[in-house]
Amino acid sequence: MKNTYFYEVEKIYESIKSKIEERLEEFRRVWREGDNKDIFCELAFCILTPQSKARNAWKAISDLRDSNVLFTGSEEDIVPYLNIVRFNKTKAKNLYILREQMTNENGEFITKDFFSTFSSPFEMREWIVKNIRGMSYKEASHFLRNVGFGQELAILDRHILKNLAALDVIEEVPKTVTPKLYKDIEERLKNYCKEIDIPMENIDLLLWYLEAKDIFK
Repeated sequence: MKNTYFYEVEKIYESIKSKIEERLEEFRRVWREGDNKDIFCELAFCILTPQSKARNAWKAISDLRDSNVLFTGSEEDIVPYLNIVRFNKTKAKNLYILREQMTNENGEFITKDFFSTFSSPFEMREWIVKNIRGMSYKEASHFLRNVGFGQELAILDRHILKNLAALDVIEEVPKTVTPKLYKDIEERLKNYCKEIDIPMENIDLLLWYLEAKDIFK
């Protein structure tokens, strides 16, 4: 179902399609070439993104990584690095707990090895939502897209939902998104993407670009 807004969006998509494809290939490369710590950084980044700017969240993670505090620091050591994101104390605690989950008894990171044991991105996402503090379906989907597993996953933040309503994929932007509603909208988006012949992982970056004029993470 294509409305007037779709044709505006389609023109923009054609103009930035190559940049979107380049970014998606970078995401896939993170998984192919990255190690356990690299994948941990991507997971940690998505813990910081709620109600915060993506570039600020990535700067915080980059600074934490470069200083090694992300890998060895205490919860208190992490907090000052998170002053550029919201809820810095809560997120510092979440990062500290995440590190405990993603290291073995010898203190070695196991992130990539662990997620490699799952049979599908959907199984990975369910585990993340149930076991990682501070990550809902949106953040879990975001992480999986950023490491190359976003072909069938939707990242439903308020910007994306607003555009999905404008495209008539959904009737209106919901006030709250339950897990059941999340998966329902995701399925609608999947069907819509087939109809308009734009891959699902592409449309997230496209709709984000409409809001931020940026193709980032």
